[in-house]
Amino acid sequence: MDQLLNDFSPGLFIIQTFLLLGLIFLMVKFAWKPIMSAIESREEGIKDALASAEEAKKEMQNITADSEKLLKEARAEREGMLKEAKDIKESMIAEAKEQAEAEGSKMIEKAKLTIEAEKKAALEDIKKQVATLSVAVAEKMLKEELADDKKQQKYIEDSLKDIQLN
Repeated sequence: MDQLLNDFSPGLFIIQTFLLLGLIFLMVKFAWKPIMSAIESREEGIKDALASAEEAKKEMQNITADSEKLLKEARAEREGMLKEAKDIKESMIAEAKEQAEAEGSKMIEKAKLTIEAEKKAALEDIKKQVATLSVAVAEKMLKEELADDKKQQKYIEDSLKDIQLN
């Protein structure tokens, strides 16, 4: 947790916040209006279909069996338009869900990769520290071992015995 707080970059946070807000602004500016106009045109189409159905109903009262046929066609058309509008709405919702799931998966994968990279970096740091400590311990042991002149002389003689000249 401390490492996350130490690695936190306010500048990067602010930039990412502005980018997110910019993306939301662009989506609202360029995507929201066409979607709303499409929905409004569908509503108008449905309203027109309902108006046609009402006219057909009035004609039915004035005309005979042929008027009844027209009314059935108007109702079928209205149902088709309602069904089409419902299908469009459901497909838009499904598409948005899929997009959100894909984005979530990408974010999770990115986080996993970041965690793995940080884990490797931490292991490398630990290895370096262990090597430094090992050298320090060895140095300290050699200093203690060779602090006395007699021990130094004995170490040199032993080393020379181990090394054989050709």
